[in-house]
Amino acid sequence: MAQTVSLRAQSRTTKGKGAARSLRRAGVVPAVIYGHGREPESVQVEAPALGRLLLGISAQSTIVDVTVDDREPVKALIREIQRHPLRAENILHLDLYEVRADQPVTVEVAVHLTGTSEGVRNHGGVLDQILYSLTLRVLPSEIPSSIDVDVTALDIGQSLHVSDISVANGTIENDGGQTICVVQAPRAEEAVPGAPVEETSSEPELIRKAKAETEAAE
Repeated sequence: MAQTVSLRAQSRTTKGKGAARSLRRAGVVPAVIYGHGREPESVQVEAPALGRLLLGISAQSTIVDVTVDDREPVKALIREIQRHPLRAENILHLDLYEVRADQPVTVEVAVHLTGTSEGVRNHGGVLDQILYSLTLRVLPSEIPSSIDVDVTALDIGQSLHVSDISVANGTIENDGGQTICVVQAPRAEEAVPGAPVEETSSEPELIRKAKAETEAAE
């Protein structure tokens, strides 16, 4: 089931880059709520509270109960988090998209591989994950925290594709031919440090030739 968290916000009347900079200096993040034909509403949230909230969730697939000025909460998805290009912990702006319980939404959900594959367990293979998230069309209440994919049966050279899995009550919108993961053959062993190295004949010949020429010169 969908993870839900709560966030408090206040109405914002000031707009423009100068006003936004002033808010950030005061520890406040400018934000906007939009969706479902409503007029975009400018709001602001406390930066420390937003930072703590984002630490414990998958932002793209978590329902946020947003309470603005003590009004009835609205359910929303985080559609965009704008961060400072050099200081990623500094959030510049937040976009929230209001959702309705009876209307499907499109979200990105993390892929979680479970189990130890046959090829890794018994043949020394390497499991490579190609896709780390999938695009899912689903009702807000049915958003999974992750899409779990069992890799136990995969042997060397075998792979799983999008078409091999399904999500209850949701539709995966990725191309079915996309590879999620594959078990690769064992990688070639590296040379063991200190092991004898076979010598070639070219270097000793050059050394002897140089010695002979030196003796002739004397």
